[in-house]
Amino acid sequence: MGDIRRQTILSSIVIYIGFAIGFINTYFYVKNGTFTPEQYGLTRLFNDIGITFYSFATLGVLSYVYKFHPFYKQNLSRKENDQAALSLIVISLGFLLVVLGSILFKPLFIQKFSEKSILLITYYYWILPFTFGILFFTIFEAFAWFAQESILTNFLKETGLRLIQSALIAAFVIGWINFDSFIKIFSFSYIIIASILIFYLIYTNKIAFNFKISRVTKKFRKKIVWLMILIYGSLVVNTVAMYIDSIIIASVSQKGLADVGVYTLATFIAATIQVPQRSIISAVIPVLSNSWKTKDYTEIQRIYSRTSINLLLLALFIFFLIWLNLNDMFTVLNINSNYETGKMVILILGISKIIDAGTGVNSQIIGTSNCWKFEVFTGILLLAISIPLNYYLVKRYNINGSAWSNLIAYGIYNFVRLFFIWKKFNMQPFSAKTILALTVSFLIYLLCFYLFRGMNNWGGIILRSAVFSTAFVLSIFYLKITPDAQQLWALTVGRFKKNEQ
Repeated sequence: MGDIRRQTILSSIVIYIGFAIGFINTYFYVKNGTFTPEQYGLTRLFNDIGITFYSFATLGVLSYVYKFHPFYKQNLSRKENDQAALSLIVISLGFLLVVLGSILFKPLFIQKFSEKSILLITYYYWILPFTFGILFFTIFEAFAWFAQESILTNFLKETGLRLIQSALIAAFVIGWINFDSFIKIFSFSYIIIASILIFYLIYTNKIAFNFKISRVTKKFRKKIVWLMILIYGSLVVNTVAMYIDSIIIASVSQKGLADVGVYTLATFIAATIQVPQRSIISAVIPVLSNSWKTKDYTEIQRIYSRTSINLLLLALFIFFLIWLNLNDMFTVLNINSNYETGKMVILILGISKIIDAGTGVNSQIIGTSNCWKFEVFTGILLLAISIPLNYYLVKRYNINGSAWSNLIAYGIYNFVRLFFIWKKFNMQPFSAKTILALTVSFLIYLLCFYLFRGMNNWGGIILRSAVFSTAFVLSIFYLKITPDAQQLWALTVGRFKKNEQ
């Protein structure tokens, strides 16, 4: 757990630096007098449609890397290892199929989006280089994780990518480029970081491309093919379910791309809750994969329970800080008033993120186990709930409907996964500390809300945040809600004393 904690802390620092840069980027997206909500909404759709296209292009390779990498590493030298080369061939084929599909289905795309989202039609084909970059970065990110380079990948994805986009935003705001040039260069941003990652892995000899079929591939070829087929279906349906909201909003909501822009700001704010979760996932996947291989069920349960309480605490801390200060932040940052309609979305999505964080790494536990086929079932279930529910609620309640759909669908999705792990492996992540964490954080929130509700602007933000943060942290230590807090403190004090000597 110590190595996971170290990688998680460092990755979280890197990711939060990226989020700070992302916050600045978002500020200039939504500030009065810069981008329009439609233009901001287009950048969100590039991401969501690009990731959806990516899921089709992977052809299940990611699951193949996660599941079989330990076998390749244990039985082959780096030069004999053909897993990276096979992955490269498969995703290249997958991308070509996506390109052909995008050409064939363009008339249907125009029919669905031309009325309310004309900008999306104008730049339709520029989504393809964006997809290409996501595809190659994500696949080789998995290899980097197994090479203990999760901090680098998090830096590239969370910080490097946003720095590139910061330069583009600055060029647009200053007037050096127009929006047409902005969005076309924006489409290549993932290709830049993917190229850096692949070059680094090759340069440091942490990956090799052997195009001769190895004995490991020959031995496991049938299992590999079936795994890729089944998990491919799961990945596609999960991705579509996850990113369908903005696509449906662009198609059927009252203001099309403008509503996507409002929803994008709300989801960006809510997404800050999940930063620690993303850090932990990159650190635990190799450990879980190896633990299943060695049948170390005690370690899996330990990771499950520790990640659950730690992620829940972090999610509650971030969410209540946001909700305490949201109204003042809109005022002091001079945010375009059109975006204020997304406040309820932030609340609903925030609750959804807390539920997801509090259930720990259930998805990664299932995905790295021998029961990975269950991924297909839960993915189909999620898609079956998400699409009709999202479509119905968006038409009825606009962007708030999409947020409610997200909360309901992912609530059911996580419950099913929790129940499966409990019945199949006799593991569950909760304890009395879970209830204690929820109760204490809510009481501290109420205290700060009523104590400082008459204070506004920066004064209110600073005081509320300081009192809430102090009370929250002290409560975790005093009540011993998570053992990692005490261990981290002891480690920090020990290093400090060592440095003094």
